[in-house]
Amino acid sequence: MLELVTLTEHEAKLGEFGFAGDDHVVPFEVGPLDVRGRAVQLGPMLDQILGRHDYPEPVARLLAEAAVVTVLLGTLLKFKGKFILQTRSDGPVDMLVADFSTPRSLRAYARFDEERMEAAIAAGDTSPEQLLGKGVLALTIDQGAHMQRYQGIVQLDGTSLEEVARVYFRQSEQIPTDIRLSVARMRLPGENHDRWRAGGILAQFLPDAPERLRLPDLPGGDGDEGSEFDPTDNSWQELLALFETIEPSELIDPTVGAERLLYRLFHEHGVRVFDGVPVADECSCSREKIRGILEGFTAEEIVESTEDGVIRVNCEFCSTEYEFDPRDFEASS
Repeated sequence: MLELVTLTEHEAKLGEFGFAGDDHVVPFEVGPLDVRGRAVQLGPMLDQILGRHDYPEPVARLLAEAAVVTVLLGTLLKFKGKFILQTRSDGPVDMLVADFSTPRSLRAYARFDEERMEAAIAAGDTSPEQLLGKGVLALTIDQGAHMQRYQGIVQLDGTSLEEVARVYFRQSEQIPTDIRLSVARMRLPGENHDRWRAGGILAQFLPDAPERLRLPDLPGGDGDEGSEFDPTDNSWQELLALFETIEPSELIDPTVGAERLLYRLFHEHGVRVFDGVPVADECSCSREKIRGILEGFTAEEIVESTEDGVIRVNCEFCSTEYEFDPRDFEASS
C-alpha cells in the first residue's frame, strides 16, 4: 500500500499514486519498520550543472553522487541555512563541493588535475576511491550569521562516497542509516543525445523506544573508525535486506520514479509518501556580492587583479563572468 500525504493540506489520500518527477526530493516513512527516509531522481538540473563545466566523465559521476547526497541531506533542514559537502584529498580529483541553500538551491563544483586525470583514465583507474584518494569529507550545516556552525568530518580512505556517507552517520549522527546512489548518462525516448541522471535513497531507523537502536559500541566522535550497528533488530535488518534488492537502474529510471520505487520496496508494509520538495540549479553569486568583496581590497590588490584594464571574476560554480572597472574601487581602496 502506498499512502500519499499532502503536507500543505495534512490530508492523507489513500490509493492515489502521485509522482513528484525529476528534481524533487520525496520524503517517506514506513511505520511498521520504524523507518523514515528520502528519495530523489535528479534530471535536467543535474545535466545543466555538469554540462556547463564539461567535466571528464569520471569527474562528472563523482560530482553527481555528491549532489545527490547533498540534496538528500540539505532538504532535511528546517531553518534558513546551508548544507555543504566538501572533500579535500590527494587524488586526481582533489576537491568536490556541493552546497544546498534552503529552501531549494543547489550548486556544485569539482576541481581536478588535468594531467593526473588523463593518466588515470588511460590506466583505467577511475573508480571513486582511486579518483579521490586519501583525505577528508566535511559535511557542514551553516545556520547563518551569529549562529554556530556544525561540522562532521569523515576520513576518505579508499572507499566510495556512498560508504563514506554511511560512516558519517555512524560517527556523527549515531542513527542507523543506509544510503544507495546511482549515476548514469542516458538517452531518453525521443531525444538524440545522452543526458546525465542520478538518483538516491536514504533511510534511517527511528524507533520510539531508544533501546531498540541497540548500538552499544557507538564511536565517540568524528575521526573514530566506528563499528557496525548491532544487527539484532529485525525491522532494521529487513530494511537492509530490501535495500540490497535495489537495482542501480531503478534509482535513475524516469519511468520508475521515486514513488513507484518506494512502492516496490515497501508495499507489503505500507509506505507513506509526502509531497516532493523541489530542488533547482541556482547559484548564490551576484554582482553585488562580488563588488562587496572587491571593495575590501587594497589599492595594490586592485592593481594585481586588473588585466587589460578590467577586473574579471569568474564564478567556479555557475561559470558566470563578471567584469568591473578598477576605477570604481579607487576611493574605497
